[in-house]
Amino acid sequence: MDASGSHDSNRAYYDAFSKRYEAARGDNDPGGYHELLDELEASFVQRFATGREVLEVGCGTGLVLSRIARFAKHAQGLDLSPGMLELAKERGLDVTLGSATDLPFPDASFDVTCSFKVLAHVPDLGKALSEMARVTRPGGMVLAELYNPNSFRGVVKRYGPAREIAHATDESRVFTAYHSPNEAESLTPPGCRLVDSRGVRIVTPTAFVMRVPVLRQVLRQAEFALCDTPLKRFAGFYIAAYAKVA
Repeated sequence: MDASGSHDSNRAYYDAFSKRYEAARGDNDPGGYHELLDELEASFVQRFATGREVLEVGCGTGLVLSRIARFAKHAQGLDLSPGMLELAKERGLDVTLGSATDLPFPDASFDVTCSFKVLAHVPDLGKALSEMARVTRPGGMVLAELYNPNSFRGVVKRYGPAREIAHATDESRVFTAYHSPNEAESLTPPGCRLVDSRGVRIVTPTAFVMRVPVLRQVLRQAEFALCDTPLKRFAGFYIAAYAKVA
């Protein structure tokens, strides 16, 4: 599939997904599974981005971006899906329509560029990472979340049934790739070096178990305790932090 075909397919998928994307997210499931992931991701961004200018590539409806906006000097979002961005705009966020492989920003525009649960769906991952590095200032950071095949989530997603995300549309309709933590080094974008990482969803087996109040609290504490330990290599989502050489 060529780049334009891939963009059209992904845009249609996420426009369809936007209709029910927050059914079990945000205010519809406070303290739940997706909020846990959002907190783990946003708090990792905070490590590098307090008081700085941040771009989130693939911001969706703005659930993570709204968290980043609390500590960043400025939080900018970009997404391929107009449907997703409508919800982000309703949150009052500064968002732009665009592609991860052709970011509509000048070189060195941001201190931190990040992307969560998006890059796995970009066929030309190298191009997307290069673009993120291009718009990042020297001395800044590129945070890239990968789908880890060496995890319980990775096994279920690759070999289990595709989940329905909208009427007549399921997860099989979107391109998805998996990259292990060992591959993070080889994926390093030009002019950058791998300096840090975090694991998200290490011990939580399914989103459903987070609906049980007692388990929810136990798993939440465990995920925060383990996210920066060696066990992060077995997380469903692996965030690689690349520093752009000054």
